Amino acid sequence: MWWFQQGLCFLPAALVIWTAASFVFAYITAVVLKHVDPLLPYISDTGTMAPERCVFGIMLDVSAFLGMATVYVRYKQVEALTGEEELKRIRLNRFGLLLGLISSFGMCVVANFQKTTLFSMHLVGAVLTFGVGALYILVQTLLSFYMQPHVHSKNIYLVRLGVGLWTICSIITMFVSSVIMYSSLPGVDVANKLHWTPGETGYTAHIISTISEWSLAFSFISFFLTYIRDFQADLQSSHLYDSWSQSPHHKRDASETSPLLAGGT
Repeated sequence: MWWFQQGLCFLPAALVIWTAASFVFAYITAVVLKHVDPLLPYISDTGTMAPERCVFGIMLDVSAFLGMATVYVRYKQVEALTGEEELKRIRLNRFGLLLGLISSFGMCVVANFQKTTLFSMHLVGAVLTFGVGALYILVQTLLSFYMQPHVHSKNIYLVRLGVGLWTICSIITMFVSSVIMYSSLPGVDVANKLHWTPGETGYTAHIISTISEWSLAFSFISFFLTYIRDFQADLQSSHLYDSWSQSPHHKRDASETSPLLAGGT
């Protein structure tokens, strides 16, 4: 059996690969057509002009659907591994589901309302995607803390904590540099400014802001990478990694008492 045939791990894998491809494809097309500068434009700038904005919108819509599916499966998985008496984990899990769905919807808004067309809606979509998405990462990291080491290893919690800190640092850096950039260019329509000249006013802040945005996007992608191993779990196991750490004769027999089966989808 291939790794992507185990459990539902194809969902986060497809989400990561497809979303990264959306960014890369739009960037290459926009640079080749000279719609943006090669040196790290904003991700949104690479999907602003035709024809790349058409494909960019479609691809991100698919990413949003994959994101919703992944978030829901993660919710059901945690629900199945959570006892009825663990109210804190149950509430966090439900809150995480809501945040994940909102963040995925925000991606649709970003994809279909370009910054040069309707900047206010595009900004709302960005806040939903990255702001609410960062809260989703925080909630899932907390859930990982409560679930280790009885449900999964401590290492996965530490990895998610590291990615969460990466996300927060990227958001802070992007926000601060964006404020500096906009304040240094009064009267300039920065939202429609797709080409920048090295040395001009606001250029350094612009580069820091774009680097932070790309860093933020890939921190999200890295977080969903950590779901792949969880989603490979044996549905007859009480521990997400039993199938990796135990031989077949050490696994329990399938029964309705299995936490994952008891909370089946």
